[in-house]
Amino acid sequence: MNRKAIKILIVDDDKDIRQMLSILLSNEGYDTAQAENGQQAIEIFDESIDLILLDVMMPVMDGVAACIKLREKSNVPIIFLTAKDTDMDQITGLGAGADDYVSKPFSPPVLSARIRTLLRRSNSHTANNEQSIIKIRNLIINVSEHKVTVDDKKLKLTPTEFDILYLLMNNKGRVYSIEQIYSIVWDEPYMKSSSNTVMVHIRKLREKIENDTSNPEYLKTEWGVGYKID
Repeated sequence: MNRKAIKILIVDDDKDIRQMLSILLSNEGYDTAQAENGQQAIEIFDESIDLILLDVMMPVMDGVAACIKLREKSNVPIIFLTAKDTDMDQITGLGAGADDYVSKPFSPPVLSARIRTLLRRSNSHTANNEQSIIKIRNLIINVSEHKVTVDDKKLKLTPTEFDILYLLMNNKGRVYSIEQIYSIVWDEPYMKSSSNTVMVHIRKLREKIENDTSNPEYLKTEWGVGYKID
């Protein structure tokens, strides 16, 4: 991956934070763009943006509203940066379509690692020569084209949702615990606080691939154990 070609949009109403992040990311070889609120981010966003760092509490349009709008037209990786770190805040942010959530004040090495993980995901499967197309009844994942269809309908998945689905479909019938899913998909050690993160993504994924979430055809729960697709 050529980092110099990667562009990250920094969205925060605090100019000092935007400048600090811009310097941090530039020093790591990334190109950056800046927006001071969600509305400006939507106006600036185009296909040249590879990842978005999105604050939650902003004037004009907050991060959650902006994330929902951005998800209408793109699956670009989104990381929320916010001082709000309660479970409900996290669930709200991830439910809006974010891929990850980092609380302020954050550690630059941790943030950098999260960014690298998200950027690496889109290339990881094909680079490892894993299956390109997997079909389970009417659910089809095309890894090389990063597309998912169910009943011939194309789905819009976030990068994290895509990776969870790929993990489970590529290992049909195998049950993965929340801890295993987090460790594999996020590529970092599991912590107790990570459970909500995984469960929100599972819920959103189930809403997209299932006709009846109360009686799922594909994404099954093994109570007390984890999740599987069969």
